[in-house]
Amino acid sequence: MSAIIPPGRVAWGLQLPIQAQSTIFVEPWEAGATTDDLVAVARAADRAGALYVGVCEHVAIPKPHDETMGTTWYHPFTTLGFLAGVTESVRLLSHVVALPYHHPLEVAKAFTTLDALSGGRAIVGVGAGHVEAEFALLGVSFADRGRWVERSLPAIRAALDDEYPSLPDGAWGLDGSAAISPRPVQRSVPIWVGGSSPVAVRRAAQHGDGWLPQGVRRDDLPAVVARVRDLRAQAGRPEQFDVGALVGCYVGTPRHEVTRAYVGEPEHLADQLRPWVEAGANQLQVRFPSRDRDELVDQIERFGAEVAPLLDGSG
Repeated sequence: MSAIIPPGRVAWGLQLPIQAQSTIFVEPWEAGATTDDLVAVARAADRAGALYVGVCEHVAIPKPHDETMGTTWYHPFTTLGFLAGVTESVRLLSHVVALPYHHPLEVAKAFTTLDALSGGRAIVGVGAGHVEAEFALLGVSFADRGRWVERSLPAIRAALDDEYPSLPDGAWGLDGSAAISPRPVQRSVPIWVGGSSPVAVRRAAQHGDGWLPQGVRRDDLPAVVARVRDLRAQAGRPEQFDVGALVGCYVGTPRHEVTRAYVGEPEHLADQLRPWVEAGANQLQVRFPSRDRDELVDQIERFGAEVAPLLDGSG
């Protein structure tokens, strides 16, 4: 498998509201939001040409993490399956599944099924997890999480690509004697690896088709992209690779205070975002500040119609 964004193109997507309500980024209106609101936002992204909508994973939030992380985190497999039925073309991304919480065949099964049900729109976003107390609650070793991810990624790739998956060393019992079906519509479902540590970047380069960073500064991105290219060349992987960036945007003039976001008319926003593309990102995950569902839908539609076309084809 290789990247899904054609060379020279710039895509965008968004982490959906409502499904994850960390106090770090949640908007006040989300606390009272409904399923109809979630559907309206996902459909707006679908209409506006977003590449994907994303859903996070946490199973249970132990105290005192609930004070900053909140307690509302929808199950990604369930939510993405539901969204498959109410959207038409937007891709469905887990951003991210904590691999140590799952057997790799469970993850592969979830996404082969999602891809089959959605007509080929799944993206497997994976990570190592980070809340040690949640690991303890689930009876999973926090210290061994990196090793679990390293062992899981080849197994997931094998099961996504072959109905009877096998690995050279027979890890996880994959010796071609057991089947995973239904099969995906895509020839090979893409895997995007999350995290910004050097280890996470290495995993993305060696095992993934794309990278989902967390908190990487724009000035640091070129060096990371260069490292990814070197690692992929050493591993014999295709040069093409999807690189993300997290940005905040507000199209137009807000009537409320907006922080941690680029603000302005479409041409100004494109000027602010283009350096991210020049630094190596070919997909932008955009967070839109909003006071209610209608404002968020309007922002998504305006970005898709007025800003995204100014970026696509740059870089």
